[in-house]
Amino acid sequence: MNSTKIAVHQKTPTVTVLNNRGHVIRDIAYHRHPDSLTTTDERITRHQYDARGFQLSSTDPRLSDAKRTNFRYLTSLSGQVLRTESCDAGTSLALSDAAGRPMIAVSQISTDENGKDDLSRGVTHTFQYEGSSSAGRPLSITEQLAGHDALITERFIYGDNSQAAKDKNLAGVCTHHYDPAGLTQTESIALTGVPLSVTRQLLKEADNPDLSVNWPENNPDALLSAEKHTTQTIADATGAVLITTDSAGHQQKVTYDIAGLLRTSRIILKNGTEKIIIKSVDYSAAGQKLREEHGNGVVTTYTYEPQTQRLIAIKTEHPAKKKVLQDLRYEYDPVGNVLSVTNDAEETRFWHNQKVVPKNTYIYDSLYQLVSAGGREMANAGQQSSSLPDSSTFDKATYTNYTRNYTYDRAGNMTQIRHSAPTTANNYTTEITVSNRSNHAVLKTLAATPDKVDALFTPGGQQTQLMPGQTLAWTARAELHNVMPVTRKGAAGDSESYCYGADSQRILKISVQKTGNSTQTQRVIYLPGLELRTGTEDYQVICAGASGRAQVRYLHWADGKKDHLRFSYDNLIGSSGLETDGDGNQLSQEEYYPFGGTAVLVARPDAGIDYKTHRYSGKERDATGLYYYGYRYYQPWAGRWLSSDPAGTVDGLNLFRMVRNNPVTLYDNDGLAPEAPKSLRQLAKDATKDFRRYTTKDVQAYMGGIGELGGHAFAAAHEETEIQIDKMSKKQRGTEFGVTLDKMSSIITKKVSSYKPANSYDAEPAPVSAKDRSGLIGVPVYGSADKFSAPLERDINKNEIIYRTISEEHYSKLVDTGTLSATTETSVSPALAYSEKYSGVLVRFTMKEGTIAKLTDIGGAVNDPAGKRLGLEQLGSGWSGHRAGFKTEGNQMTIHLGKGTGLDIFNNNIVTYNRMKKMEKIAA
Repeated sequence: MNSTKIAVHQKTPTVTVLNNRGHVIRDIAYHRHPDSLTTTDERITRHQYDARGFQLSSTDPRLSDAKRTNFRYLTSLSGQVLRTESCDAGTSLALSDAAGRPMIAVSQISTDENGKDDLSRGVTHTFQYEGSSSAGRPLSITEQLAGHDALITERFIYGDNSQAAKDKNLAGVCTHHYDPAGLTQTESIALTGVPLSVTRQLLKEADNPDLSVNWPENNPDALLSAEKHTTQTIADATGAVLITTDSAGHQQKVTYDIAGLLRTSRIILKNGTEKIIIKSVDYSAAGQKLREEHGNGVVTTYTYEPQTQRLIAIKTEHPAKKKVLQDLRYEYDPVGNVLSVTNDAEETRFWHNQKVVPKNTYIYDSLYQLVSAGGREMANAGQQSSSLPDSSTFDKATYTNYTRNYTYDRAGNMTQIRHSAPTTANNYTTEITVSNRSNHAVLKTLAATPDKVDALFTPGGQQTQLMPGQTLAWTARAELHNVMPVTRKGAAGDSESYCYGADSQRILKISVQKTGNSTQTQRVIYLPGLELRTGTEDYQVICAGASGRAQVRYLHWADGKKDHLRFSYDNLIGSSGLETDGDGNQLSQEEYYPFGGTAVLVARPDAGIDYKTHRYSGKERDATGLYYYGYRYYQPWAGRWLSSDPAGTVDGLNLFRMVRNNPVTLYDNDGLAPEAPKSLRQLAKDATKDFRRYTTKDVQAYMGGIGELGGHAFAAAHEETEIQIDKMSKKQRGTEFGVTLDKMSSIITKKVSSYKPANSYDAEPAPVSAKDRSGLIGVPVYGSADKFSAPLERDINKNEIIYRTISEEHYSKLVDTGTLSATTETSVSPALAYSEKYSGVLVRFTMKEGTIAKLTDIGGAVNDPAGKRLGLEQLGSGWSGHRAGFKTEGNQMTIHLGKGTGLDIFNNNIVTYNRMKKMEKIAA
C-alpha cells in the first residue's frame, strides 16, 4: 500500500462506548477521504435505553445533527418490542399471545413529527392458531388493508394420524399451505425431514395483477389452476439430495465425495438426453475448491493466499483447445478490501493514443466505502441507465478507460456518481437527492429537493416511482407487485407484474408489451430447479444449481428446436462474466461497473445474448433494469435498494445502503444483509457440513449455546465458543466485520470433531465421529432425549451419569467408604468436559434417577437455596445459570455439593462408580 492509502486510515479507530450495564450507547467512527487527508469527520451513532435496560432509540450521525432519530422502540415489561418507529420503514406494531406466538402485526403506519399516527394506508395481519387442546399450530393468516375487508391470505392443513399419512411421514406435518400465489402441497417426507414430493399449483387468476386472494375454509381448491407442478427428490440416509426430478420430468443427479462435498452432477432430460455438468471437483484439506472440470471440457482452478485464505486467482481455460478464457487476479489491502482485479486472459489494447489495460482498480475511504474506481468500458457505452448497452462482437469491440467517483453523506447514502471517460467524451454526473427526514433517496430527476423525496415512498419505505412516469405498486407485504415502464394516454401501458409465495420469493413474472396493434405477453413460472418461460417462444430453463463459481442453465424447447447449454463463470462477488456453450466455446463476456451496470458486453453473433438473464451479482435482471435478489430489488444506476430492509437493522441504521458501499468486496445473497467474500462462506459451509439437516439459524444458535446440541459436545463447544469470541472480539474490535459465523463454526467444529464422549459401558471413552448424523455431533447413544435436560447422560436403567476428578488419596477413601468425602473437590458435573480439565483420577458416578433434580431443589452451598433461576430455554445464555443449584465454573455447568445436605444426597444416591483414567492436567 502506498503512503496515501496508509494515511487515510491513520488514527481512525472504531470506538465503542458502553454504559455500566454493558449496553452500547455510542459507536464512534472517524471518516477521512483520500482527497482530503487533513480533514477527519467524527461520526457518532447514539443508542438510548430505559431504566430496565431495554433499548429506546438509535440515531445515526446525519439525523442526530438534525435532532431526529432513526428508530424508536416501545417494549413490554418482558422486553418484547411492541412498537417500532423507523424513519425509513415507518411505524409498525407487533403483539404476541400468552404463548409468545405472533398474534397481530400492523405495518405501513405513518407517524408525523408530533407523534400522531396515520393509519389510512395501514396493513393488519392477524394470526389464528389451533386451540389449547391441540398442538397450537397456525391455522390461517388474515390480511386487512385500511378501509377494506379482511382477507384470509394463508391457510394451513396438517396431516392426520392415519396409516396413510404415517407411511409418508406426514402425520402432524403441514401438507397443504395455501398462500398468495396458490397452493404448496407436500405429499411425502423422508425420515431425515427432506421433502420427497412437493406440488405447486398457481391460482386460476394468477395473471390478474388486481387479484387479492381470499381462501375459503371449504373447497379452497376451487380457486386453483388445474395445472400441477410436482418436484420429486431422492435423498440418502444423511439427508443429502441425490436425484431431483422437476415438474417437466427432467432429472438432476449429483454425487458427493467422502467428506460430503459435491463431486459430480449431470442432467438427464425427459427425452433421455444426458449432459454432464460437473465432471470432477478437487478440494483442499480445508474444503476449499481447487479445481473444477465441467462437462464442456472447461476447467476452472482457484488459488488462495496462504496466510489469509483469500481467493487471489480464478483461472478458466479449455485445456484441449489450449485456450485461456478468463484469468482473474485479485489484490487486497490488509483488511481484505479488493484493491484491483486483472484479467490476464485479455490483451492490453491501444486506442486513440491511450493504453487500455484489462484491469479494475479501487480506492476506499477510512470507513471502507468505495470512493473511486477505474477500469475499461466500451467506447459506445453511453450514460448508464435502466437499459443495457448494445453488445458488440469480439473482433469489433473498442474499449476506453473510465473513472468513477462516488460521494456519500454521513449516513452512508450515495449522493453522487461522477463518471469520466475523456477519450469518448462520455462524461456525466448522476445526482441523488436524499430526504432530510430519513434515508429515502431518489434520482434528482424525480425530486430536486430533499423535502420532496418522502412523498415518493410508501409509509413502509417502498419507492413508488422508478423513473419519471414509471410507477411502482406494492403488495400489502411490501413486495414489488407491478411496474409500469410505459404509460399511454387512453390506452393500456406496458407492465411487468410479479406474484410471490408465503416466503416472499417470486413464483410468477408476467411482462406485457404493446407493439403496434399487437400485445405480447411473456410469462415465467419459477419452480425448484426449473423456469417455465412462455410468450413469443415457449421453452424451459433447467437451472443446474450452484456449481462453484459457475451457473449452468440448460435451455430446452419441447417443439424440437435445438437445446442450448450455457455455462456462466462468476467473479468474486458472483457476477456473471464469461459465458461458454456446451462445447466450451466462448459465447459472451460481460464486465460491470462497481455498483452494477454493464461496462463491457461482447458476444458471438449467434450467442443469443437475450437468453442471458442473470448478470450482476449472479441475480436476474428484469426488463425494468432492476435486479431481483429474493427479498428486495436493486437499482444499479443509483447504487441503492428499492425498498427498506425487511430484516431491520442487521446491516446498520440505514435500511437502503447497498453492501456498506463496498460492492467489489462484499456481496448480498438475498437482499437482507451483505456477506464476506465467498472464500469465507465456503469455509463456513465446509465447517458446518455435518449439520446437514439443520439450518444456518440452528448453527448460529448452537454457537450461542442455545441451539440443537445436547450432551458433552455441547459443553465442550460452548466453552471453546466463549474463549474464541473473547479473543476474536479483541482482535477485530477495529473492524466492521466482527466475529463471523464462518470462522467461529470452523473453530468449534474442530473442537467438537476431536471430542470423545464417554460410552456408558466402556472403561475408556469411545470415539464418536463428527460425521455420525444419527443425532447431532457428539451426542452419546444414551444421551438425554431432552436437549435442555440437566442430566446429560443416563444408563440403560435411566440412572444419571455424573463426573468428577479427585486426588488419589480421596479416591482411596471413596473405595474404602463408598462415599465421596467432604473436601474442596465436591464440585461435580454432568459434563465430562468439566472434570477433564483437572489433574487426578477421573471418576464416573452412576446415580439414581432424580438425583440432579434433588440437588437442584435444595441448591448448593455457594448458591442461594431459595433462588430459582430460569431454565436454559428461557435464559438463552448457554449453560450458565441453568437451573437452581447450578453454577458456572470455567464456562462449564457444575453442581457444588458443599459439605452438608447436598453431599449427603449425592452419597445416598450413588449406584456405582468407575475409575475411568488418570488425568495429568494442571488444575484450572
